Amino acid sequence: MKQPIITILLIWIIQDGLLFGQGFNLAFGSCLHQEKELVLLSKAAAQSPKAFVFLGDNIYADTYDSMRINAAYQALACNPNFQALKRSVPLYATWDDHDYGMDDVGKYYPLKEASKRMFTSFFKPPNLTQLLSHQGIYQSYLFRYRGKKIQLILLDTRTFRSSLKRINVQSEENDSYYSYERLYLPSFNADSTMLGADQWSWLAEQLKVKSAVTIIGSSTQYATEYNGYETWANFPLEQERMVQLIESMRKEHVVFISGDVHYAELSKVCNASYPLYDLTSSGISESWGFAAPNVHREEGPVMENNFGVLRIQPWRNELTFLIYTENGLRLQRTIYLDELEFK
Repeated sequence: MKQPIITILLIWIIQDGLLFGQGFNLAFGSCLHQEKELVLLSKAAAQSPKAFVFLGDNIYADTYDSMRINAAYQALACNPNFQALKRSVPLYATWDDHDYGMDDVGKYYPLKEASKRMFTSFFKPPNLTQLLSHQGIYQSYLFRYRGKKIQLILLDTRTFRSSLKRINVQSEENDSYYSYERLYLPSFNADSTMLGADQWSWLAEQLKVKSAVTIIGSSTQYATEYNGYETWANFPLEQERMVQLIESMRKEHVVFISGDVHYAELSKVCNASYPLYDLTSSGISESWGFAAPNVHREEGPVMENNFGVLRIQPWRNELTFLIYTENGLRLQRTIYLDELEFK
């Protein structure tokens, strides 16, 4: 009787460990300065992901001179750790403010077309025809893994984003909840947008695509509370529009990945028909002195330099959120995909 049990266990171990492997691993990160060592890129390559996604601030240009943007990309191209990652796995990317052009800038940045040319020339997006067919750099991709489709949607939160509502009245700044000086307030103007009309329409079409899991990459955090810095919460009507779009399309198994803030955390909002998770990984080389308040924080913050991994194991019905630093794994959370379904 023992022999059949041992045989069954061996078969299970072989199928789960060898046939299926560890799962579909998508690595990602943000906020890397082209003049720094970037050792975490080599550590990300060592995880053997199916792809690596750069979620913005992929260089620090901060300029109104297109030649300086180009020079920053060339410096990154010469970085040995970037080269090692590029040799190992396919690269995908969107941008944030410092590589798009200037700190916190949106649709009024005058060099956005020149910046797009340099972005596409450097990263050579696999779906270049799609990207060049419209303004901005939003893109989508489908990965096939063990008979399942994994969808990656990369948003452009810069090219069309409305101006932020700045705090300019002293009384608005005085709030004991915040231990720092806030810069922005939420804008409830119906005309204010994160993505712009065309990108919203495009996103609706992408959410019609059938997939086992859909990963939405946003350079700024989606699932956090308002904190006075850059976040989707500065445009609460746009945050709600995302919820309404996911629900109207009956799109299940949607998760977000994001960057920007120079620390890592897992956030979760429950104002949709199912929870929306947002795994933030930032920065690969940049750091920050504190983490902003976030009532939606489930795990973290991790203040060391870091990169993230989404591990999808469809045969187990599981999705795992992972954050790695130079010292190894620092954050891990596994959920069942059933949690991301309409009840």
